[in-house]
Amino acid sequence: MSEQPRRPRKPGKPYRRPQKDPVRLLAFEALRAVDERDAYANLVLPPLLRKAREKEGPEKFDARDAALATELVYGTLRRQGTYDAVIADCVDRPLREVDPPVLDVLSLGVHQLLGTRIPTHAAVSASVELARVVLGDGRAKFVNAVLRKVARDDLDGWLARVAPPYDEDPEDHLAVVHSHPRWVVSALWDSLGGGRAGIEELLAADNERPEVTLVARPGRATRDELLGEEAAVAGRWSPYAVRLSEGGEPGAVEAVREGRAGVQDEGSQLVALALADAPLDGPDRRWLDGCAGPGGKAALLGALAAERGAFLLASEKQPHRAGLVAKALAGNPGSYQVIAADGTRPPWRPGSFDRVLVDVPCTGLGALRRRPEARWRRRPEDLDGFAPLQRGLLREALEAVRVGGVVAYATCSPHLAETRAVVADVLKRRPGAELLDARPLLPGVPALGEGPDVQLWPHVHGTDAMYLALVRRTS
Repeated sequence: MSEQPRRPRKPGKPYRRPQKDPVRLLAFEALRAVDERDAYANLVLPPLLRKAREKEGPEKFDARDAALATELVYGTLRRQGTYDAVIADCVDRPLREVDPPVLDVLSLGVHQLLGTRIPTHAAVSASVELARVVLGDGRAKFVNAVLRKVARDDLDGWLARVAPPYDEDPEDHLAVVHSHPRWVVSALWDSLGGGRAGIEELLAADNERPEVTLVARPGRATRDELLGEEAAVAGRWSPYAVRLSEGGEPGAVEAVREGRAGVQDEGSQLVALALADAPLDGPDRRWLDGCAGPGGKAALLGALAAERGAFLLASEKQPHRAGLVAKALAGNPGSYQVIAADGTRPPWRPGSFDRVLVDVPCTGLGALRRRPEARWRRRPEDLDGFAPLQRGLLREALEAVRVGGVVAYATCSPHLAETRAVVADVLKRRPGAELLDARPLLPGVPALGEGPDVQLWPHVHGTDAMYLALVRRTS
């Protein structure tokens, strides 16, 4: 058989290899890990950045590259709901029929167009080049077409188009404008109360990049020492808190590297301090952290206990998390022990402790600034899964504390089903316990409500939305 003659190449531009952009490739890789492995960006991104910094040659990262990659990842995740609505208006198929890797490239491009100061032409061309590298030339054309449609308007213009009017559907309007699932908007609004202004401020705060807050662990570091670091300012409420302004790197702080200080949200610090300062009837020798992982509160409690000559037992169900607790407490000058144990089936005897903390597992709706992807993963039915565990941990904590001792029930969620409903239900079924007014134990902190429990808020206090109830065992 004779050979078929080759077809002549069509006239036009010669083929050009796609240009690899290490910053956008890294951001895409992080988003794929979040999508495919249910990973959290705050766990995925640091090792990717570290690996990129260690590379030699033209792809080596500098501080500006790392900052841009971080903004692309977190900004895209925070505004995913808004960007999905925009993209849906620009494609000719349901969004669920767009391949997830294509959607990730599109979302990165939309964030550059609508959420950053990157020039339009640069945002589109960089996104198309990324698509050529990770998706191929065919789907890159689709990305190019969609992003050119997006580029025709700014964020305000798009919101006016894709968000339903507030007067017709307030919750759906806020969900699209502020990029939260509708059920989360509804739950936060119920917890917060009030009108439109407060909920808008809260949802907007969830989309802001949180400051890095350090804790100077008493007896091991001082706040003055941390304030000597570049870009460090004093915390607002905790006497041990120091905030790092934008660009501050915790790993560059010697006290953090040595474990004498740690990264800990100020709301988390306040919970530990309130328990430590709660008035007791009787001795103050034995403390328990019943849900100690990953160890931030345990390390602060251990340092405070050491100053009084008290012993801390830090218990965590998951062995690998118990290892993190041990690492956080390593070098503590006081007496402590770390164990892997289930707080709902405790190995300790009833009435063994003077102070008990249970920072219970929850939906994490109070930390959406730090884990923006959590808002898209959680479902209303998750509340039913956490409810028995939360009640069981609080019941056992009240058994673990002696008569006259105090239990702190804490959770990083403002959802009423995880806060007041749990406390009220347990106290209703367990006589011999009473709520204490927690507000005086957070001196200087404003807007703590009617009490006796406390709910902190990102938009009011600049902290995660931590909840705290203090309960004294009376019999």
